[in-house]
Amino acid sequence: MRRKRRPPTLTAALAACAFCGAALPAAAATPTVTHAGQSVAHTGHSVAPARERSVDAASLLAKVTSCSQVSHGKYRPDSGTAATVPVCGKNGAVFWKADMDIDCDGQRSAHCNEDTGGWFQPETAFTQSDGLPLKSETLPYVVVPGPSGIWNYADAGIKGGGVVAVIHGDKVAYAVVGDTGPTQIIGEASYATAKALGIDPDPVAGGTASGVTYILFKNSKVSPIESHSAAVTLGDRLARQFLRDN
Repeated sequence: MRRKRRPPTLTAALAACAFCGAALPAAAATPTVTHAGQSVAHTGHSVAPARERSVDAASLLAKVTSCSQVSHGKYRPDSGTAATVPVCGKNGAVFWKADMDIDCDGQRSAHCNEDTGGWFQPETAFTQSDGLPLKSETLPYVVVPGPSGIWNYADAGIKGGGVVAVIHGDKVAYAVVGDTGPTQIIGEASYATAKALGIDPDPVAGGTASGVTYILFKNSKVSPIESHSAAVTLGDRLARQFLRDN
């Protein structure tokens, strides 16, 4: 059951209006992956299938067995539960271990809309290169807690479009930072992220109560944010660097 919701923002009406204008969306930019001031251009969104195979889940999990806490407190995995989840620091990344609830917000689709349940909102904190909200059903993205006294993602070098390695069982999915959530709750990702990891993506009954690790790579950014193939390319590179540096 969906339990994590941010309050509606003043941009909700603007996001909704993006669907009612007569103008055609702008042409998508050439995907570019950026890290530490360097960029690599991709020639298109479908040059090759996006496959997360170079770095296995066990290798990444072996690097996050202990926590050097960087948050000034801990987060609740769900509303009404105890605050037990810290944000932890590693060389080049931060991580947390939590549950996964399904964020079905953004562009309306067959499985993410007002009629599919949950608390659908037609907006996301970060938007596509054409200004439209992200599309939860097709784009793997992760929700970060909104800035608070507990932790501020921006101060940690995490930004919209930043790359995240999401691990569940023996599966790794690369996603982007795509939305923000409640300031005291953690553990949420898009429909597409859950599906990629073999987790039930249903926005009401789906998700999983535990066993998900989120590794967010500092100062990384995929452009355009909607290019999953670019996220995989950069994610694979940063994951290998993460293993070397930790």
